Amino acid sequence: MSLTHFLLVYDLRRQTLVDVREFSDATEATDAYGQAELAHLGDQDCEIVLVGADSLDTIRKTHGHYFTKAGAVTLPELAAS
Repeated sequence: MSLTHFLLVYDLRRQTLVDVREFSDATEATDAYGQAELAHLGDQDCEIVLVGADSLDTIRKTHGHYFTKAGAVTLPELAAS
């Protein structure tokens, strides 16, 4: 089973998932995580997490609160933006 990394950026105030990015390379994932943390430095309404799993479906199960709150953006909606 291959591990994929998912970077999630969640707006706590709006209760909206504002970005989901998928990485197969751990170094690229951690670099993107660091960049996201810097981009949102001091923003207490922003939660940034980097999680690893076999699929986005697994992340939806283990971190479902990012995907199910009112107004949450779905992955297809993010891809279209």
